[in-house]
Amino acid sequence: MIIIGIILVRVIRAIVKWNHNNQQPRLTSQAKVATKRTVVRGGGESRTYQDYYVTFELSSGERVELEVKGTEYGQLVEGDKGELHFQGTRYFGFNREHNMS
Repeated sequence: MIIIGIILVRVIRAIVKWNHNNQQPRLTSQAKVATKRTVVRGGGESRTYQDYYVTFELSSGERVELEVKGTEYGQLVEGDKGELHFQGTRYFGFNREHNMS
């Protein structure tokens, strides 16, 4: 019964987050990669999972932390500047500025 309750709470949280993101405008903003972090879940008797997060500092000075895929995480470097595409907490992409100086 407890396991069913835990699963139900997780499903409800996911639906609320999904709905909240859908109600937010899809934005494009100049941004800088401020920080990166990972979270490892599981382990012990179960498989481990790694989540990847990047905090972007928007041109307004506001910071937003978004979950990204591992491949994207590996390509982003703190200090990178470019154009961020996102909706609520949903990450769509980051187009890095290419300076040849």
